[in-house]
Amino acid sequence: GYDPARLVLWYIYLLFLHAAAAAVFRSPPTLGAAAAAAGLRRDLEVAAAVAFPAVTMENEEGKMVDLYVPRKCSATNRIIIAKDHASVQINIGHLDENGLYDGHFTTFALSGFVRAQGDADSSLDRLWQKRKAEIKQ
Repeated sequence: GYDPARLVLWYIYLLFLHAAAAAVFRSPPTLGAAAAAAGLRRDLEVAAAVAFPAVTMENEEGKMVDLYVPRKCSATNRIIIAKDHASVQINIGHLDENGLYDGHFTTFALSGFVRAQGDADSSLDRLWQKRKAEIKQ
């Protein structure tokens, strides 16, 4: 099968070659290289806008419309891929002054890589101590 991203890159490359040839052969001699380069740049920007439209996960009303929203590891700040079945997401509840759960929580996501290295406990402790100071828990 063909990789769609590679096909798009080839398409942009071909558009680039076409625009370069058009700039060379259609430009009057008085136009100059700077104007030809500006026209080529404009053509490439249009081609890139068509090939790579803006990607958004929200509709006009601000609601999430994608089926999968990637998570980031709280310890390493890396994206957790969908096939990382060793990753975990932990909610830590907030307590009031009497030690009772107040309905709020903080979520931490840890990748399988962090867990495999044995750093999950220390990372979670470090992250919670930092967050606890922020929320004055």
